[in-house]
Amino acid sequence: MTAPEELVRLAARKLARGERLDLGALAAEAGISRATLFRRVGNREDLLGDALWRMSERTLARAVRRWEQTEGPVVRDAGGRLRCLTVMGWYRSDVATASGLHVLLDNEPTTAIRVLTDPHGRVQPRVIAAYRDLLARDVADGGFTPVVDLDSLSFALVRLGESFLYSDVVAAGKPNLEAAAKLLGVLVEGTPVAVR
Repeated sequence: MTAPEELVRLAARKLARGERLDLGALAAEAGISRATLFRRVGNREDLLGDALWRMSERTLARAVRRWEQTEGPVVRDAGGRLRCLTVMGWYRSDVATASGLHVLLDNEPTTAIRVLTDPHGRVQPRVIAAYRDLLARDVADGGFTPVVDLDSLSFALVRLGESFLYSDVVAAGKPNLEAAAKLLGVLVEGTPVAVR
């Protein structure tokens, strides 16, 4: 019996390799029927959302580990850059260069953007919650005092970040992650922050 978590992992691996998420092929590979696949993970967009979130969660965890390995437990690095902003910047950079995600965005732009940015979907609310956790950790550790509540701030950071990250798809413009980092820094700190 293939658990839903294993099906999501399998789907995430396929997406990371730039493969189209075909439910029939996935069900066959898992040794189950399409009906069983649907009962376990929902429709294609549900599975796509869970797989994209799994990829996002892993990418964000890598960014957190990177900070811990390079900076340790401090809230700000030697240059004064706030941990949460640096981690979020690394996350956006890794997402922007994820080849499998680009294949999905190129081949299925409407579906990909809908799944990634749906406020009631399986990706955006989880990214917002993860950002809130990063912000809360820095507030608790004395890194900064936000001027708005963390729910509003994390929502604004994710939405603004998405507009830059996916600008090539939604606005036919080139993603400008440096501009995004500066704007997000202003939202969090009230002043522009150095980007690295």
